[in-house]
Amino acid sequence: MKPVLSENDKILLEKKVTLAEEQTRSQIVLATVIRSDSYTEIPWKAFALGVSVAGLLALTGNLLFPGWIQGMAVLIAVVVMLATGASMALLTILLPVFARLFLNDSRAETETRQYAESLFLSRQLFLTKHRTGILLLISLFEKKVVIIPDRGVSDHVNSAVIQRIIELMKAPLGRNEFRHAMEISVDELTRIIEPMTADDTTGDELSNRIIEEKGL
Repeated sequence: MKPVLSENDKILLEKKVTLAEEQTRSQIVLATVIRSDSYTEIPWKAFALGVSVAGLLALTGNLLFPGWIQGMAVLIAVVVMLATGASMALLTILLPVFARLFLNDSRAETETRQYAESLFLSRQLFLTKHRTGILLLISLFEKKVVIIPDRGVSDHVNSAVIQRIIELMKAPLGRNEFRHAMEISVDELTRIIEPMTADDTTGDELSNRIIEEKGL
């Protein structure tokens, strides 16, 4: 799969994050994941739909032309139904855009958030002196964005702010302009978070390198 961000994109984003952290005294971590869950039910949904549609067509044909499904024709009709279902199931594996048609939006939201929360913990983004870590994750298959602020910045980066940032990111994400979407998020976080006092400066506690994972 083509990389989400080019090397130049990563360099520019990492510089922007560094500047943002200097201004806000927060620790911003950007991440992308190809897929937040395996969604094993998707091929089965596609298979069931394929079989149902092919079966409905066979039934309609028999109603319009009574008696046409007889003998070997019955066996052929069954094979066609199963083949149609199997083909649709295979397409969900080969074509993510087709598989996404069988993904419930709330399920995608839930799985992306769970992946983001797991990433926040596994990367120990909570290990900052003032609990000022912020994770922004883009999940490509689900086309979802999750922003998780640690408790030190949660008053500023509340649910309303997070939703507004995500809304601003939707247009560039729809055009697959991932760097632009991340730049928007970093700019908004910089504008919203009030800097701590100079005495509270702790330096760069978390790496500014973009996290890129394949996911599940």
